[in-house]
Amino acid sequence: MSPAAAPLLLTNARLAGHTEPVDLLLRDGRVRAVAPSGTLAVGVGDVAGNVTGNVAGTGDAEPDAGASAGPVERVDLDGRTVLPGLWDKHVHLTQWALVRRRLDLSGAGSAAQAVRLVRDRLAEGPLEPGTALVGYGFRDGLWPDVPTATLLDDVAGDTPVVLVSGDLHCAWLNTAGLRFVGVGAHPTGVLRESEWLPLAAAVDRVPDHLADTWVADAAAAAAARGVVGVVDLEITDNLSVWRRRFGAGFDALRVRAGVWTPWLDDVLAASLRSGDVLPGSGGLLEQGPFKVVTDGSLNTRTAYCHAPYPGLTGADAHGILSVPPDELVPLMKRAHDGGLQCAIHAIGDHANALALDAFAATGARGSVEHAQLLDDTDLARFAALGVVASVQPEHAMDDRDIADRHWAGRTGRAFPYGSLADAGAVLALGSDAPVAPLDPWFAIAAAVSRSRDGRAAWHPEQRIGLRTALEASTDARGLFPTAGAPADLAVLDADPLTIGAEDAGALREMPVAGTLLAGRWTHRAF
Repeated sequence: MSPAAAPLLLTNARLAGHTEPVDLLLRDGRVRAVAPSGTLAVGVGDVAGNVTGNVAGTGDAEPDAGASAGPVERVDLDGRTVLPGLWDKHVHLTQWALVRRRLDLSGAGSAAQAVRLVRDRLAEGPLEPGTALVGYGFRDGLWPDVPTATLLDDVAGDTPVVLVSGDLHCAWLNTAGLRFVGVGAHPTGVLRESEWLPLAAAVDRVPDHLADTWVADAAAAAAARGVVGVVDLEITDNLSVWRRRFGAGFDALRVRAGVWTPWLDDVLAASLRSGDVLPGSGGLLEQGPFKVVTDGSLNTRTAYCHAPYPGLTGADAHGILSVPPDELVPLMKRAHDGGLQCAIHAIGDHANALALDAFAATGARGSVEHAQLLDDTDLARFAALGVVASVQPEHAMDDRDIADRHWAGRTGRAFPYGSLADAGAVLALGSDAPVAPLDPWFAIAAAVSRSRDGRAAWHPEQRIGLRTALEASTDARGLFPTAGAPADLAVLDADPLTIGAEDAGALREMPVAGTLLAGRWTHRAF
């Protein structure tokens, strides 16, 4: 772990939406005072908390702000804007680290185009023995042709190829790739939901030291975008993985490590509750929520909905309910009784209704993850039950065309962030990286504009305000640093509140000059 940060005085800062300069005193990992510039008399070994002023968020000091603290480093921010550090409330960080090194298929508009990308990559040279060519990001919901193992066999032969969809819920493999993940003959080579999810870890297996190095790189890239913390929902013995990483010196982010059903007994036996800080992490690793996936995804037409998908018949025409209420309710009750919050994946409107029913039946606290299609009658239930809507606005931009086709006539209540906010729900923004990039500014831009790539806004009535989007990205710490809060800060070269929702591109490209975690720089570009 890094040594404790020395006291730091940030001068000539500005708070979002304000022009008056302020100074911030950071010590022992916390913000100790925020005051108009020049009113904190700070010298070597001498911190005097004479705080005055009426600037929003200032005139604010802890009772011991004047305590002796040793040498104080001064950094002139030269008018830059300071926000509480940003959080991504839904990531799979190891998978994101791996995807950053995989064949990008996100631009493939057909199976044929994806095959050409595979052919071109293989033409660059052979793979390491015992490995597969892994691609990521395809979305076949609108493809004009059908992916098959034979198409990949024709260009890859005996080289294993495993292509993972952008929503992580299915994979397309050639015959050698099926053997690589332990599957024999398959009629199509496309594995969806329960066929694929138990096998997904097969392509994520890299030596621990290499995975940890790549995760550290991904975390540094996140810090360069103002990120100070993530909720990591990797499908593994997540707490053990993060104990190893922090034990080896990881210190770039705060991490709340989620737990899945196979490891729930271990967490409950250890009497760990959501929010408990794990020793040996410098206060940066916490026990996270209990994660359950109850349905599928829109792209795979497996999100569980009241109405059937166009053109589908049979048992799965409405999607797939992978964890029905008679299993979900007892699981959530066990977790809740053990002090864990619950993070329940629900995408289709029927799945969301059932998830909310389960929260009501158990009294559990936590979040519905995704909440992509909601009945109007369920909007107010989030606030009434105290359930957070943990949403990923970039998904709306990725899936708008697929939604128009497969949720036709219902898209006015798809990705309904504006309606949720109006109903009093607490929103938390995230990426679900690697489904979308781990960059909170992408999520913020999508939430306030409902547009990307120059296209017209999609259901603009579901936009949320910029202040709301920012507050949904700072772990409930609002827009202004306050005395007593963790010294987790983002230093920006522009004030986001001066950027209109119509200029989503400027939000996506927000220049981040620096990031502080517990008063220590994790990124500094000035």
